[in-house]
Amino acid sequence: MNNISNLRIKIFADGANLDSMIQMAKKPFIKGLTTNPTLMRQSGVTNYREFAKSVLTMISDKPISFEVFSDNLYEMKKQALEIASWAENVYVKIPISNSDGTSTTGIIYDLSNKGVKVNVTACLTTDQVVEISKVLNPSISSCVSLFAGRIADTGINPIPIMQQSLELLSPLKSCELIWASPRELLNVIQANEIGCHIITATSNILDKLPLIGKDLNTYSLETVRMFKDDAAASGFNL
Repeated sequence: MNNISNLRIKIFADGANLDSMIQMAKKPFIKGLTTNPTLMRQSGVTNYREFAKSVLTMISDKPISFEVFSDNLYEMKKQALEIASWAENVYVKIPISNSDGTSTTGIIYDLSNKGVKVNVTACLTTDQVVEISKVLNPSISSCVSLFAGRIADTGINPIPIMQQSLELLSPLKSCELIWASPRELLNVIQANEIGCHIITATSNILDKLPLIGKDLNTYSLETVRMFKDDAAASGFNL
């Protein structure tokens, strides 16, 4: 792998800063965008509807996932239908359960069969993927966000889980698996190698994409020069 253009996987920018989202959407290698309530809070968003509609006014040609935020299943479905109505390029993020652990597969089934493009999020196990695969309408576009980074945070290698999930979802031709919560640039390469459809990435990883294929000897020399320059700038002496 020597440059971004050789990647088969689709890269989605993950964030909630309007200006940054607009700039990311202009880049040809960014194929879509995602956000969530946590990222919105970190960016100081206080009016959900106003923020989302501002994004959709500026970005209409790439898929964007917005997440429901109610913990009540009835309200969750109601929010999902409203969010889906905002634009054709909207995917609605539905968590795999509410905060009590109550499954949302019933809601996912209803929404998918109403033609809503859902992005089932906060998934970490293949058992969850099995349940999701049973309720998605195979003719309606959908995504399953499997949080590989959080799996890795527990000391478990996420790659076998991602590979099994790809197999489980393979009969659903309109469903794409998302490698969510990556922790480093290497995850982009790993996700690409196993045939994952999409990977989401925040700015700290997106900023490193130009490093793909960089000559390691050159990188070593640049590192040495960085240490030298920083020592000089600090005025160190012995």
